Amino acid sequence: MFLALHMGKVPRYNGPSIQNHNIIRDSGMRSVVRLLLLSTVIAFTGCATQQEEAEVLAEQTYYENARQAMNSGNFNQAEENLDALETYYPFGRYAEQAQLDLIYARFQNMDLEGSRAAADRFMRLNPQSEQLDYAMYMRGLASYNLDLGLAAKYLPIDVAARNPGEQLQAFRDFSRLLDRFPDSEYAPDARQRMIAVRNRMADLELHAARYYIKREAYLAANNRARYVVENYPSAPAVEDALILMTDTYRMLELDDAAEDSLATLRKNFPDSDVFADNGDYQSEAIQRQDRSLLNVVTFGLLGED
Repeated sequence: MFLALHMGKVPRYNGPSIQNHNIIRDSGMRSVVRLLLLSTVIAFTGCATQQEEAEVLAEQTYYENARQAMNSGNFNQAEENLDALETYYPFGRYAEQAQLDLIYARFQNMDLEGSRAAADRFMRLNPQSEQLDYAMYMRGLASYNLDLGLAAKYLPIDVAARNPGEQLQAFRDFSRLLDRFPDSEYAPDARQRMIAVRNRMADLELHAARYYIKREAYLAANNRARYVVENYPSAPAVEDALILMTDTYRMLELDDAAEDSLATLRKNFPDSDVFADNGDYQSEAIQRQDRSLLNVVTFGLLGED
């Protein structure tokens, strides 16, 4: 699923050893041997230098090697050939495509920072390229996955509990793509990912609200839940946010506000699980507990758990 959603697009384009014992007897012989050894070292050094120089391949060879490696899923080898291609032929005929392929190869290697940097470099060097939308899309895709990485692919990590910084950056990246290239072939996927980011941000606010409820900081919890309703009105988290608003208003003894939230919940989510068969509201999201003064004045951050 990850490969299908995140990585489905491939960039377009297309003698015998010398024994010292009893043989070297005088200083003259030692000097001769040293001279021979020095000459040998120099000769081997020259050969090594020539061999290194001979390892610089033709531009097309690097490109073909990279493409073959990508087609076979060997993205480490692909990246090595693309790096060499850029190093030895920075202005060659494959330069632009190599930069695009490098974005993709690094992304597949989960080097998301490197992929984003390669996308930035491509956009800076090729501002009029026909492939600019691809680079912008891949930059957003790298940001979208940057705070998740490999762990989220294989471990049950609560995405809502993570730092939202990269998600916001991904939203901005995709937004720039849609502003610049609204008809790009990557635009539909970018829009869907922006919706996913919005939903993640709403979940993050709910995560914080539940934390405050656990600490019995009901005013802070209410503020977080209300933020979800006001700023992410189409997010799935709105139902839970309205429930938390209703319950926290009740805990704060703001009965009119609680009734307003409940009415909004009933109107928009009439089939919510918090409504019994007879229509009664039966939320048990909050259990009232005795609170110390320290717990109250610190919004639940200090005091008994």
